[in-house]
Amino acid sequence: MMRFRLLAGACAAVVALALNACAQTGSTVSEPSEAPAPLAAEGPAPEPVAIEPAPYRSVTEHSFTANGETVSYTAIAGDTWLRDMNGEPTASVFSFTYLRTDVQDARRPVVFVFNGGPGSASLWIHMGAIGPRRVVLDADVNPSNVPPFGLEDNPNSILDVADLVFIDPVGTGFSVPLKGTDPKTFWGVDEDAESIAQFIELWLSEHGRWNSPKYILGESYGSIRAAVLPRALMGSPIYTGLMRGITLDGIVLLGTTLDARQAGGADLPAGELAAKQARSLPGIAATSAFHGLVNMPAEGVTAVYKAAEAYARESYEPALRQHLAGTLTPQARAQVLQDLSRMTGLAESEIGDDLYIDERSYAKAALRGRGLEVGMYDSRYTLPLANSGGDPVADDPAMTRYVPGFIASFQQMIRDDLNVRLGRPYASIRWRELLFGWNWKRKGVAEGQSYATDLAWAMRRNPDLRVMVASGYYDLVTTPADARASIAAAGLPQDRVTFTDYASGHMLYLGGTSEAFSSDLRDFLEK
Repeated sequence: MMRFRLLAGACAAVVALALNACAQTGSTVSEPSEAPAPLAAEGPAPEPVAIEPAPYRSVTEHSFTANGETVSYTAIAGDTWLRDMNGEPTASVFSFTYLRTDVQDARRPVVFVFNGGPGSASLWIHMGAIGPRRVVLDADVNPSNVPPFGLEDNPNSILDVADLVFIDPVGTGFSVPLKGTDPKTFWGVDEDAESIAQFIELWLSEHGRWNSPKYILGESYGSIRAAVLPRALMGSPIYTGLMRGITLDGIVLLGTTLDARQAGGADLPAGELAAKQARSLPGIAATSAFHGLVNMPAEGVTAVYKAAEAYARESYEPALRQHLAGTLTPQARAQVLQDLSRMTGLAESEIGDDLYIDERSYAKAALRGRGLEVGMYDSRYTLPLANSGGDPVADDPAMTRYVPGFIASFQQMIRDDLNVRLGRPYASIRWRELLFGWNWKRKGVAEGQSYATDLAWAMRRNPDLRVMVASGYYDLVTTPADARASIAAAGLPQDRVTFTDYASGHMLYLGGTSEAFSSDLRDFLEK
């Protein structure tokens, strides 16, 4: 029998969370006058590092084809120093900037991009979705996770229509706190947003782009960062203590998680647990159809998801609430069990009289007869059910398969294409100090308030701000239904919110959906 068990969102939305160099022309234009000294001994903790004589920077020139168009661009990989009110450096934020050089237009959009965690660097979207180079895995689903991996130009990059800035928050990637600064200064919801806002402000001044359309794109915890960031970018006497006056044209959320209670690891009230459980059903139904446990209709997975979503809203959630209240009749219970079995392919005995289907239990039960476990981050992926170490990320069938290829190809790209030479390791994801030590308490915000409320505030202050919410049907961690529920509950103006769903997982651009996502994103930017 399955029991509903709500994973703490801090763990459930960890992340969410490339390959032939000769395919792209590139030449080094400038680099540091001398090789930088190592900034930190290799090790697990992001210790504050000694300040160098100058921030590191490597600038290279390239050309490739995006969306059928030849694009020439400058790539800038380097440090930006954050400073305190006395002008003293506090941290170095490393970023990767891509500026198209064959189009001169001050109105050209700039998209600032980050991943999640908290504790993740930005390499996932960088190498998997919209950067000019991308990882090549040997299969759309269940690729090999041992080298060699590929690296190639990305025809689905959006660099044809917008300049791109991939940001690694302090403690991730090459970004580090500097000596004399407590790293915890940057490791919290508000603290993190403030540091990213300061970086964006400095970037706009350095590149003379204050009058350019500005967008932010965040994945997984990055969706929380994207929701909170407009407040820090605008500024206020209460929240930031200073006025920046930076407004945005658009916010793009991927693998969206906006429930503050889940993100902070809190339990939900029983009634909301019922709603949360009901919203998990469409993804489970889609997964069962993909693996052949139930019929996949000719209309495809979208039809499966939408039908299950309607059933969950109209029948399943009311039945769960009646079950919790002790008012569900035996006849109604039997009908719901029959419906759930039909949609999921699970036996009624596997579901049980409590009617709960926990996603993680489902992941182990769905393909038990084949000896397989399905992934939480992308339920198309599988690994053997036996001998799992039980780690929610390292043993997840999707994460363990695609992470090695992403990291290896990224490391190759920054060395061979971008000429990055640094004496400190690149922290792709850092859980111990960041995720597990994250400060979830906020200034001037009620405890447990949805981050979607931050979006509502931002859209009130900026009547032209638009939001795009992109989700994957096979994401059992941050579901499309959850994203829609959070947005609806916060009362965002629906005419300024765009929802796009894909036949993919948490990293919704993997497995054959990259072109569709890039096309939708390009349309959003060009509106």
